[in-house]
Amino acid sequence: MFCITEAQQEKTPVPTKQQLAWHDMEFYLFTHFGPNTFTDKEWGHGDEPEDIFNPTGFDAEQWCRIAKQAGAKGIIITAKHHDGFCLWPSKYSSHTVRESKWKDGKGDVLKDLSAACKKYDLKFGVYISPWDRNHPDYGTEKYNDVFVNMMKELFTNYGPIWELWWDGANGEGPNGKKQVYDWTGFRETVKKLSPNTLVFSDVGPHIRWVGNENGIASETNWNTLDTAGFTAGAGAPSTAILNTGNMNGEAWIPAECDVSIRPGWFYHKEEDDKVKTPEQLFNLYLKSVGRGANLLLNVPPDRRGLIHENDSVALMAFKKLRDESFKKNLVRESKGYSLVDIGFRPAPKINDGKISTSDFNMPQISGTTIFTGPMEIRFKNPILLNCIILREDFSNGQHCKSFKLLMMDEKNNEIKEIVGTTIGRKRIITFPTASVSVIKLLTSEKSGTVPISEIEAYLIDEKLIEK
Repeated sequence: MFCITEAQQEKTPVPTKQQLAWHDMEFYLFTHFGPNTFTDKEWGHGDEPEDIFNPTGFDAEQWCRIAKQAGAKGIIITAKHHDGFCLWPSKYSSHTVRESKWKDGKGDVLKDLSAACKKYDLKFGVYISPWDRNHPDYGTEKYNDVFVNMMKELFTNYGPIWELWWDGANGEGPNGKKQVYDWTGFRETVKKLSPNTLVFSDVGPHIRWVGNENGIASETNWNTLDTAGFTAGAGAPSTAILNTGNMNGEAWIPAECDVSIRPGWFYHKEEDDKVKTPEQLFNLYLKSVGRGANLLLNVPPDRRGLIHENDSVALMAFKKLRDESFKKNLVRESKGYSLVDIGFRPAPKINDGKISTSDFNMPQISGTTIFTGPMEIRFKNPILLNCIILREDFSNGQHCKSFKLLMMDEKNNEIKEIVGTTIGRKRIITFPTASVSVIKLLTSEKSGTVPISEIEAYLIDEKLIEK
């Protein structure tokens, strides 16, 4: 038999408790909101008058009600975009909600949203761009202290903050200078003030950019990444590497897929009829969450300060598609088996509906065998299905390098073969509907064994399967 040595275990990056909880979030909302909402810009110049920000119908609870009903687990708000406008009355800027006419300068978007997230049991996250096209100290050493002090305000007054989103953009400020960011100091500030907060940037340290803004992860998606020589916002691996991760990456930095429900990131009235359809959102879910990443879907509030009706309708229908598609797990009444030296043994943990339990095949010592296994799901009678979900228990590291799914008929004849690479937290595979009696799963290991926590099967609407 083959076993994992202690040395191999030590070299395999594993997720922290906070990262494991993050993986289980799956889907949450981004909200781009600020002066750009009222100017129809995507990147403000920093010279927009504060009074332009005046969302007379602002209601953070409406955002949270819709997010909750859509099945999202949290909201990340653009507290300060590149224009430098702060959605809270920061002591370290004169370009904030305090200087606007909204609520006579007494408004605080972060305070209201943080409270609403607590009320609706949603995680609260904050996007804060280090680029500031308004602040007079930007481009000088003083600005690094300004940015640190702003983050201190966020954590002190609006926490707990579950995810902090750092945009790596770095352009010129009002004095024509670019900033040399003190990323080490920024990271130390977060670690000291809120050690449980997960930090996103192109290279982490906890969550990485997926390498595109289309909401799509690679079919090969490693949760590990090599970051030597790279710093958040100051150089990163190629977008191709960010998309796939590194199989033998040194750190656990999983991918987050950001995408907007509209063509733009901020609200624009002319895009009211260009909201992504529920079917398009479902397809993005398959290509993000279904490839082991998380989906961060931007839903920008309109000039009233509300999520627009068209966006809300699409989100509710998207939730309905997910609920209907994954309501009945067809393997729950079947039998699970795993191969050992003497033959197959019962393996009830692979279809018990609990992602906290897992089973695996012990690899055999045979020189050229690529795949180990199989694990099998045996149905009492042939069953129609077109979607299989695989879940790998990666609490001790991600190990599946590749997999093979075989579907057999009642006479044990192969009717379909699907070969893939990584599994990760959740891998969703769709295919034309077939009548299946046995599902076989074989895996190839990067190192050690591949613990499988669940094999699921569904019959979803054929129209949702991309041809």
